Amino acid sequence: MPIVSFSDFQKLELRVGTIRTAEWVPNSEKLIKLEVDFAFEIRQIIAGIGKTHTPEALVDTQCIFVTNLEPRVLMGLESQGMLLAASDSEGNPVLLKPEKEIPAGAQIH
Repeated sequence: MPIVSFSDFQKLELRVGTIRTAEWVPNSEKLIKLEVDFAFEIRQIIAGIGKTHTPEALVDTQCIFVTNLEPRVLMGLESQGMLLAASDSEGNPVLLKPEKEIPAGAQIH
């Protein structure tokens, strides 16, 4: 894994977002379309977490997102950020979340 300079790391904008709506992406087994509240705006983020998470369970959940990535189109839908997750011992996504509720849009330092 290459070493990244601190100045390169600082270019990432990591923020807490609150998932307001979540629904399956049609014709996909694992993609979920999220509408995420960052206080200053609502963004659409497409996340590949449907093998282990249901849309219903994600609503009103706070997670950590990268908010300054170039948008990417997945299954015809634009994703305007990235949900951060780790993998458990079986390779399943584990969502990164604040330990307690904090204001949507809070920046991660």
